[in-house]
Amino acid sequence: MAMRNAFQELTDIPAFSTLLSEEWGHTADHLSVLQLNIGYLCNLACKHCHVEGGPHRTEIMTRNVMDACLRYAREQQIETIDITGGAPEMNPDFKYLVEQAVRIAPHVIVRTNLVILTEPGYEDFIDFFKAHKVEVVCSLPYYRPKEMNRVRGDSSFERSIEALTRLNQAGYGRQEDLVLNLVYNPAGAFFPPEQSAMEREYKAALQKDFGIVFHHLFTLTNNPIGRFGQFLIRSGNLPSYMNSLYQAFNPGTLEGLMCRFQLSVRYDGKLYDCDFNQAEDLPILTGETIFDLVGKPYKKRRICVDKHCYGCTAGQGSSCGGATE
Repeated sequence: MAMRNAFQELTDIPAFSTLLSEEWGHTADHLSVLQLNIGYLCNLACKHCHVEGGPHRTEIMTRNVMDACLRYAREQQIETIDITGGAPEMNPDFKYLVEQAVRIAPHVIVRTNLVILTEPGYEDFIDFFKAHKVEVVCSLPYYRPKEMNRVRGDSSFERSIEALTRLNQAGYGRQEDLVLNLVYNPAGAFFPPEQSAMEREYKAALQKDFGIVFHHLFTLTNNPIGRFGQFLIRSGNLPSYMNSLYQAFNPGTLEGLMCRFQLSVRYDGKLYDCDFNQAEDLPILTGETIFDLVGKPYKKRRICVDKHCYGCTAGQGSSCGGATE
């Protein structure tokens, strides 16, 4: 609520909805990605986390909600099931969800913070990922320890490198059917570099320093919500950052916005157009839960937008799959 009030005070920045045509203001004709946020419980409390995950969070998705999601994915012939958190591995039914998801969708993604894979009790998860050939998308805020540990906490970089090394040893990043992708977020109130250039930089540095290889790097603009949004408010940088996002609005990013072809499911089954709207508790405008959609045909809907949506349309664009243009 504090974040939404802060956005409302930025009267010099137009509502995002004023920039959308009738065509781009609605979802696509077909739903291709079902993203499941299966809980805000996390072993880390990263400074840029938009859902404010951490060890103190207790919200987790139950098997009942998972089963409704899986049934809907089967009915809609969903192409990609994208599993995120928090640290999704900490949900006690995580392995059950993955085992069922790979039977339904040809493409299953697990988003990991890497550090969790070095925690006691999670040592076998890399082998589990490999056995089910899920795509592993790893958050690695930077390829040097000082910058990353400042965002994630002491030793988080070193433990992430340990996890990436083990993923490589298992074949991830080396085999075409074991996809390993990384995600970069800026460490402050600035935009990410051009994605392909940053990918080359990451690949060269990680190969040279640690012998680590991976398939692709996704660059994400820090959305002005969650912990990063609170930092912007505390530091007095929210108006200038939002103005930078607005000035960098790129209509060429609209076609690839994740909200057009993706549905985000919260741990309790509540539905959102994207994970950022979920963090701001801005549900889909029709108000349904996943239980309401099961057994019914897909219908296009108008997308719920707010000023934080400028974060996805600035420069080269930003989504869960990286740049959109």
